[in-house]
Amino acid sequence: MAQIVGKNRPGHTPQRLIRNFSIIAHIDHGKSTVADRILQLSGVVPKREMRAQFLDRMPLERERGITIKSQAVRVPWTVDGTEYTLGMIDTPGHVDFTYEVSRSLAACEGAVLLVDATQGIEAQTLSNLYMAIDDDLTIIPVLNKIDLPSAEPDKYAEEIANLLGCEPSDVLRVSGKTGEGIPQLLDTIVRTIPAPSGDPKAPARALIFDSVYDSYRGIVTYIRMVDGEIRSRERVRQMGLGSAHDPIELGVVSPDMTPTDSLGAGEVGYIITGVKDVSQSKVGDTITTEKNPAKEPLPGYREPEPMVYAGIFPVDTVDYPDLRDALDKLKLNDASLVYQPETSVALGFGFRCGFLGMLHMQIIVERLQREFGLSLITTAPNVHYTVVAEDGTTHRVTNPSEFPDGKIREVTEPMASCDIVTPKEFIGEVMQLCEEHRGTLKNMEYLSTERVDMNYRLPLGEIVFDFFDQLKSRTKGYATLNYQEDGEQKADLVKVDILIQGERIDAFSAIVHRDKAYSYGVMMTKKLAKLIPRQLFEIPVQAAIGSRIIARETIRSMRKDVLAKCYGGDITRKRKLLEKQKAGKKRMKMLGKVEVPQEAFVAALSTDTSASGSLDQDTKQKIRAAQRRAGA
Repeated sequence: MAQIVGKNRPGHTPQRLIRNFSIIAHIDHGKSTVADRILQLSGVVPKREMRAQFLDRMPLERERGITIKSQAVRVPWTVDGTEYTLGMIDTPGHVDFTYEVSRSLAACEGAVLLVDATQGIEAQTLSNLYMAIDDDLTIIPVLNKIDLPSAEPDKYAEEIANLLGCEPSDVLRVSGKTGEGIPQLLDTIVRTIPAPSGDPKAPARALIFDSVYDSYRGIVTYIRMVDGEIRSRERVRQMGLGSAHDPIELGVVSPDMTPTDSLGAGEVGYIITGVKDVSQSKVGDTITTEKNPAKEPLPGYREPEPMVYAGIFPVDTVDYPDLRDALDKLKLNDASLVYQPETSVALGFGFRCGFLGMLHMQIIVERLQREFGLSLITTAPNVHYTVVAEDGTTHRVTNPSEFPDGKIREVTEPMASCDIVTPKEFIGEVMQLCEEHRGTLKNMEYLSTERVDMNYRLPLGEIVFDFFDQLKSRTKGYATLNYQEDGEQKADLVKVDILIQGERIDAFSAIVHRDKAYSYGVMMTKKLAKLIPRQLFEIPVQAAIGSRIIARETIRSMRKDVLAKCYGGDITRKRKLLEKQKAGKKRMKMLGKVEVPQEAFVAALSTDTSASGSLDQDTKQKIRAAQRRAGA
């Protein structure tokens, strides 16, 4: 098969021969495997260079077996003797990376809806489908993994047909593993998905849909041409930022970066200006030419709303500038990351970061540790709250330390609309779990005789931590979850403070429902009592709501053997020494200040669902040493 591009090819592909599409599906339904077969069949990747999940470039993606970043690639395909250019985007499947999917869909005219022939429609399938419908895209339904013995293509084709209002025969059947049905899929893409709309003769307008930082070449900006044409070496301007640059390279990804002479309307490519200042690129901005600028910018993207907030602090405060630079560079690669500087009395200087979910948080922290060599502490994650104090002032709280003192008139918490797709035999288990997490059933719809889609309204703070794990456990792994923000509601929430020797430690504070405040207080006091090393005096570790103590643990004092130098003599002499020690300990307790080691902070703030679980070996050894000292 002929390559679509060559080194420094002249001109660009005619608009009528371009087809741009995204592959969307639930996580682990085979998007990357189907993309592999498309790359192989189109001939852009030689057989000797082919590897599984070819477009997953990050080591983290390959280790976890999930797609984290959308990857745009250009492949050729010939139908009826005419060679077409297919702009394919492989998207993530996890709910935490929905913003990646939404940006990918905005750069396309069609979407391939992939469904696993052994599992059928799942929660994220529905979410991605509705996004594609909202963007008015042409949808091609496809059943994947038909080669597996447990596949039930007829059953799930009927399920998809009922959802889309088409015939079961309209659902294509493919196998990403063997390549069966992939040529027919590519033919259908060419014949069904329309060519890009846009004026090729108008002033150039290109939408920035992604960017990445290259330490050698600076910012690599990925663009979708909407109108006009941009030529190589032609000075360009970003309309939102107002900055102008001379490109050093313009090209397409097929599947590696291939320079071209120009990019025309409908094409997806990249532009490198050599700029290394990360503030000079913004996803959603419009690029035009300096010589013939466009009058109006493109609409861009809706800013993502973070779901989960957590503090990220360097273990060594000297690394704070490195952490700031690392976050700036990561922001280029992940537009959904939100952060601002924060200061903690206990942890020093760091950043308050907003994430789209717990997996997103874990991935960001792990990338900071791996790619930038940072040792980090993350505080317990929480969502945002709106607090109205007794005097009528309103506070938006993303950090427990921002929770106002004194009497509170009301607290509102964010809510989430959750779609839970489960086999019908687990309906009772799902209902019980949702009621335990203060959920309200809104709707229940049978997708087929065996599977049901349950729509619940749940507090966001209840589902971002361990709700998904419990759901999988109670349904033997069959249920799937998708959620999105759904307004706010009033709730009986309180701030639980942790006091060590009467001093409040802001890093351990949390905002929880009043019914769960006691269990949180007991859990944290017990954990800290094991982690903080013993002193020469007793240390009380307390949990409090306002001025009321709700839980307490005491770290016993170490005993110094003051009688070691007494080799006999009157008992009154020994008693006198013991009384002197007792008085000294009492005075020390009044003046004593407890120093909590850094390792104790890391261990106390590490939970099974926290990103701090991915610590380097040196930090883990320090934590174990602190725990051994505490138990001494």
